[in-house]
Amino acid sequence: MRKVTQQQIMALAVNATALNNARKICSGNKFISHLRSEDDTFYMGECKGSGKSNYTVSVDFIEESAPVFRCTCPSRQLPCKHGLALLLEMEAGKEFQICEIPQDILDKRAKKEAREAKKAEAAADPQKKKKVNKAARSKKMKKQLEGLAMLEKMIAELLDNGLGTMGGVSLKSYRELAKQLGDYYLPEPLNLMNRLILEMEKYQEDWDNAHYENAVQILVRLRALTKKATVYLSEKLETGNMEDDDSILYEELGGIWTLERLQELGLTKADARLVQLAFSTRYDEATKEYVDVGYFMDADKGEIHVTYNYRPVKVRQRIKEEDSIFDMIKIPLLHYYPGGINQRVRWDKWTLEPLNDELRAHLMQMAQSDLALMAKQVKNQIKNTLSEDSVAVAIQFRRIGKLVLPSTESTPASLKQPKEQAAEASMKQTIAYQLEDAAGNRITLRDKKGEKETVSLLAALSARSLFENQVLFGMVYYDAFDHQLCMQPYSILTKKAIVRLWN
Repeated sequence: MRKVTQQQIMALAVNATALNNARKICSGNKFISHLRSEDDTFYMGECKGSGKSNYTVSVDFIEESAPVFRCTCPSRQLPCKHGLALLLEMEAGKEFQICEIPQDILDKRAKKEAREAKKAEAAADPQKKKKVNKAARSKKMKKQLEGLAMLEKMIAELLDNGLGTMGGVSLKSYRELAKQLGDYYLPEPLNLMNRLILEMEKYQEDWDNAHYENAVQILVRLRALTKKATVYLSEKLETGNMEDDDSILYEELGGIWTLERLQELGLTKADARLVQLAFSTRYDEATKEYVDVGYFMDADKGEIHVTYNYRPVKVRQRIKEEDSIFDMIKIPLLHYYPGGINQRVRWDKWTLEPLNDELRAHLMQMAQSDLALMAKQVKNQIKNTLSEDSVAVAIQFRRIGKLVLPSTESTPASLKQPKEQAAEASMKQTIAYQLEDAAGNRITLRDKKGEKETVSLLAALSARSLFENQVLFGMVYYDAFDHQLCMQPYSILTKKAIVRLWN
């Protein structure tokens, strides 16, 4: 009988609610039959539901890395709670009677094989590549250039008059402009415009300069994107080259990468092995969506990759919610998105294998060991205006040390008596941390503004061994206040475990 683990079931669940509901089905003994094929590729059950008739649920394992779930219930989730419950019944070791594979399942398998064969044939023959509708793309690009021209005019006005003019009534006009950008097929400029408006709204509420500084950075990025996108689209129209390419501007301007196209561009790797170092979910107020973010290390190359799973608020219940993965992921064909150091990756087929001490030790050796070299690489990346303002790195360290610094005074010292100043100076202290590599180079550990706090969690780690001769994974960014590179810790990698701080 096929073995199924809790980790595999969690990875397949659309969200935590579906998994909890599946557990209730099992605890309530809702299954009245358990069936499986003799070759162990097909499992089926009959389950009591809320309707008059029982639900028939099945899992087809003809393709190991991509099981197919089917159920007669009305749910749009795949797998639904009944499919997850069937896996839980398997994991619990319930007895499944041998049965014949239904003919409709055999027919669906045959159709799927035919589709896969046709897809493989098309991928192997460049002559059969899907043709681009040049007329439609040309029309779209011209429309995008119109929108970029309008946006460039707005940016010029803001630079001349200052961001302070984005107040009161004028914010309404900028919101209208942001809506228009959607009509011009400019999704990323639209997102940046929404972020700019949000920052200025918050600035007018609390007058915190941090919001104003964020708005300035967004405006700088928006200006750079507008200029580079204008050149990019103009060149394509002039040359008549309407093909999507490996430029990051393709996606910024609304292009959608398919796995087939990434494969055509050679952005793939066969037999990849990834280990997740950190995972978290954040809410993006500008785009009104939840984003599941995972950071992975390539067990063969040591590269750090990122995955994004977007779940718009309106439809998030129908989109699979990603989660932490504690095993190693084996991927037959890994696909890369165009990008910088931390390339986004994606896959459609995968299996899990237990993560052992030997592999964790190997990952530690793959991490960077030279802080100075790492700093140079990060600076080269973040100086590109269109790149992310931080870089995920895994760095070997000799030790993480604690520093005691005086806290910033909130009340002017001139308004206090000398004795009062001395008393507060002795009481008000801030604990800071620095990482030191084998060569004695150091970097300050500090939370990035707007991110979940993780530095304070270091104080909760009681094992001193975690602070010596291990690997720290986190985000390196430029702190404008101190004019230096800082690092926010996300996890500590040891031979025995991955201690996660960011979740």
